[in-house]
Amino acid sequence: MLEAQVGFGSFWTGLRTVAFLFLLALSCAAQKRPFEFRDMMALKRVEEPAVSPDSKWVLFAAVDVDLSANTKTPHVWVVPLLGERPSQAKAPVEASGEAQRLILDQDADRPRWAPDGKRFAFVSSKENGSQVWIADFDRTSGTVTSRRRLTNIATGADRELWSPDGKNILFASNVFPECTGTATEEANCNEQKLKQARDSKVSAQIFNHLLYRHWNGYKESKRSHLFVTPVDACLPGSSNHACAYATARDLTPGDHDVPPFQLGGQDMYAFSPDGQEICYTSNQDETEAISTNNDLFLVPVNSISSGEPKNITADNKAADETPLYSPDGRYIAYRAQTRPGHESDRWRLMLYERKTGQKTDLSVGFDQWVTSFVWSPNSKIIYFTADRRMHSLIYAVNISSQTKDSASKAEFPRRVLVGGYNDDPSVTTDGKTLVFTRMSTMAPNEIFAAEALGQGCEANTNGVDDDIENCLLSEGWPVTQINEHLLSEISMANPQPFWFQGARGDQVQGALVTPPNFDSNKKYPVKFLVHGGPEGAWDDDWSYRWNPELFAADGYVVVTINFHGSTGYGQKFTDAINGEWGGAPFEDLMKGLDYVEQRYSFIDKNRECALGASYGGYMANWILGHTNRFKCVVSHDGMFNTQSAWGTTEELWFNEWEFQGTPYTNRELYRKWSPHLSATNFKTPTLVIHGQLDYRLDVSEGFQLFTTLQRLGVPSKMLYFPDEGHWVLKPQNSELWYKTVNDWVRQWVSR
Repeated sequence: MLEAQVGFGSFWTGLRTVAFLFLLALSCAAQKRPFEFRDMMALKRVEEPAVSPDSKWVLFAAVDVDLSANTKTPHVWVVPLLGERPSQAKAPVEASGEAQRLILDQDADRPRWAPDGKRFAFVSSKENGSQVWIADFDRTSGTVTSRRRLTNIATGADRELWSPDGKNILFASNVFPECTGTATEEANCNEQKLKQARDSKVSAQIFNHLLYRHWNGYKESKRSHLFVTPVDACLPGSSNHACAYATARDLTPGDHDVPPFQLGGQDMYAFSPDGQEICYTSNQDETEAISTNNDLFLVPVNSISSGEPKNITADNKAADETPLYSPDGRYIAYRAQTRPGHESDRWRLMLYERKTGQKTDLSVGFDQWVTSFVWSPNSKIIYFTADRRMHSLIYAVNISSQTKDSASKAEFPRRVLVGGYNDDPSVTTDGKTLVFTRMSTMAPNEIFAAEALGQGCEANTNGVDDDIENCLLSEGWPVTQINEHLLSEISMANPQPFWFQGARGDQVQGALVTPPNFDSNKKYPVKFLVHGGPEGAWDDDWSYRWNPELFAADGYVVVTINFHGSTGYGQKFTDAINGEWGGAPFEDLMKGLDYVEQRYSFIDKNRECALGASYGGYMANWILGHTNRFKCVVSHDGMFNTQSAWGTTEELWFNEWEFQGTPYTNRELYRKWSPHLSATNFKTPTLVIHGQLDYRLDVSEGFQLFTTLQRLGVPSKMLYFPDEGHWVLKPQNSELWYKTVNDWVRQWVSR
């Protein structure tokens, strides 16, 4: 495990501190209780931090869940940021300062500072749907003194970004691409089309291209576009309606999405430091459903007729996205893949020099995925996060110097700085402090800080940095602890990692979580969780949908395996699942379960249930036809028939990469790994779960599985959600999901 540098001052101070913490732990242990669903819903869901320009404050949004009202509501919070690290004795238990909620009477999300730190923008649905608002901020008291709505767009406004010169705000809106003309004409056209759709008694749609629906919704002939509007054009006393129409200008007209669809992550667009240009991501291939070819485009902000946007990554037919200008304006950093059509190719950190157009790969000799990143204020260092085994570490790469590796390729010095599972890094204006989000299996997101100029350790290996365990990494210190009071009452267990020899003789990692009041002399039933993706992983992170701690809380040992195909173990390991969905991964899972049964005497191998969603649902279906070792199975949103799944999904590039073609060009591979062809072997009691709005894996996959189980006489039940997609997100639906799943497991493992 990663270690932290810890010092308590004098010996006696340290001894007293240890004694106090020991007694406190003993006292708390007796009072702690098992984790419950209502506890999970009571947690505030902290989002990414925004550090003020003077580095004294941190804004962030946190989502409150109201289970009885079945709602999720974001609110903006602020917390002071100390100028230096708290004392070591104090850091583990006390945050930088007390976080305070701002704007009490309306929802507020995604706060973004104005460059002068006197205002911030946020998104709220208080009036006329989602719109961008501006709040005035008192930097002395840390309070909001006034606020006003900036936009009034019929199609809604969100994902706002403040220009570095403070004059404009960029935002996204889903509009009808055929609406063109002046800003007012385009806005009127969109409003009229929305009204016609609302008033029409015909709800039919006509499609003329693929990707007509995505994730959990139909496109409805609309496209995401980026708009820019002056910040001070709509002042109090003016007509917000007319003002917004006159000033919000579409920078990306046409029949393409800007930015393209994404499930969270870093923004896919950015302002240049002078505020005169934006770089944005868009996929403009003719058939988007089979393409991952996101490109980066440049367009001026203030030109009335900007002409054709400039494509700066046309030479790469794979994905390029998440651009971010260096503060000095010399470079654009971004992430890129190299294999077209492969959404789980390694994400590299790239550098584009604006003057020459030269591109440089900063990831040479680094076999891990870059996920999020930020520039240092002096434009010499890029801090980035990357998955490594069960963590997401913070690294630093120095672009001002480079070496040559044995292959004579440019290689830039990299250091790993911060351990744990981290994301959303930002840097204070003096360049001394990193601010980021941190989570673990035992706690959801909070905001942390760490020294940006720490020594860390070298991270220039071609593998997955096996020597990192010998380094002393900074674990950082908390800036917020808004969930600490609730979590302090709950008994949770740290995941215990283990390694075993899996398929192909490779070392494979797994982990287990034990229940409250665990007694190693007793026997415990097992919930065997299979992750989705399949290019994903069970990490030391938090989940509200598949939470290992909540699954363990009612008396189970939870076992997870990062089988071939998982991320965080090098790209070769990730690629091993391509074309072999039921091969090496299934072997890893069975060998991993064999290992824990033999290694841990408290495992009751006669009371085990396998549960999975997405690819985990596929594997649950594969397990049904290839082993009878489990007492029960839970299959959520799983692929049952590989050929029908291809015909009903939206992102065709995924299936065509994983099964190396279409069912017409490579039918045998589709059939080889299709669970439905082993249906005559199905005997294990199975709970099937699927959502009507799941367009990644159509609900028909769940219906086919349930029909098959029923006709075979296999004990089975189906939980159907007419209002959920690939994920179950509504609070009361989530409550029903956990109850139904746990009841099913209990019903069969107790026999």
